[in-house]
Amino acid sequence: MVVVWSIKMSNFWCLFWARKKTMGWKGILGFEYGIVQAPLGPDISSPHLVAAVANSGALGFLRVPDWEDPDYVRELIRKTRTLTNKPFGIGVILAFPHKENVKAILDEKVAVLQLYWGECSKELVLEAHKAGVKVVPQIGSYEEAKRAADAGVDAIIVQGREAGGHVIGQDGLITLLPRVVDLVRGRDLVVIAAGGIVDERGYVAALALGAQGVSLGTRFLATEESYAHPTYKRKLIEFDQTEYTDIFGRARWPGAPHRVLATPFFMEWKELPNHENESNQPVIGRTIIHGREREVRRFAGTVPNATTTGDIESMAMYAGQSIGLIKEILPAGEVINRIVEGAQRLIDQQFAPAH
Repeated sequence: MVVVWSIKMSNFWCLFWARKKTMGWKGILGFEYGIVQAPLGPDISSPHLVAAVANSGALGFLRVPDWEDPDYVRELIRKTRTLTNKPFGIGVILAFPHKENVKAILDEKVAVLQLYWGECSKELVLEAHKAGVKVVPQIGSYEEAKRAADAGVDAIIVQGREAGGHVIGQDGLITLLPRVVDLVRGRDLVVIAAGGIVDERGYVAALALGAQGVSLGTRFLATEESYAHPTYKRKLIEFDQTEYTDIFGRARWPGAPHRVLATPFFMEWKELPNHENESNQPVIGRTIIHGREREVRRFAGTVPNATTTGDIESMAMYAGQSIGLIKEILPAGEVINRIVEGAQRLIDQQFAPAH
């Protein structure tokens, strides 16, 4: 039994190092590393964050506005290109108006189009591929993964219920991910894990479940380059609990549950009656989002970015369940380096054959 195990581990090690030499550390979709920075909304994944991720060899995603503004989308892409000569992606929420924004993205030939919260059609995939753009939807169920795979996408991000922000599915990552991996086995399709992953341990665990890469949101939210308000970043370090809720943004985005930090404000209002929403609430601050000034009402679901003023601690602060593992605000490049180097050490320790 020991001999057989040693042979298996030796074979695994040879395959691992062969892949590392040819693709970088679990490279995906033409990127050096299998690490993805999620499109943090509405504008937290700024050009500076996305460029820092791209310059470090990983895949960074901008987020388009939740309204049609193709000229601004082009400006956002072009600003990012002044900060990096590496490829990057951009995320679109299909629940909001998006056709003109997607056209601008394809015209600009951004490397990767990430889609969420809506149907990824074969027609859209074909149109993107004609423009040379890869398509990567994020899904929250087995059925949604099947439809995406059948549409001919290039990769699928599998989001578990542990994730921060808006979460479309109810399954945990550890159960959903292997099912999707089995579903697409034999297809030329990359599977990326999302939800509760912040470090090398989560990365290696996702690989063990069959993923080729990981998508991180909260960990990149807590970086120097993210456009989040300093108070929001500080709370990510101070708090270690989250809750799954629907109290934020009910009027603007109904039926869209989300995971947030369990701040004192949230704990006081978590039982908000279903008929209540932000439309009849007082204004608690102001902000500029994608160039537009707006009021922030209580329960609006507007996350505080660097321009936000007012009662910051009473605003929505999205975060994943792994928040207790984040101990400091780091440069995005340092986050990537620590995960890559840590994963290499972890596999060295666990699977390296004895000499």
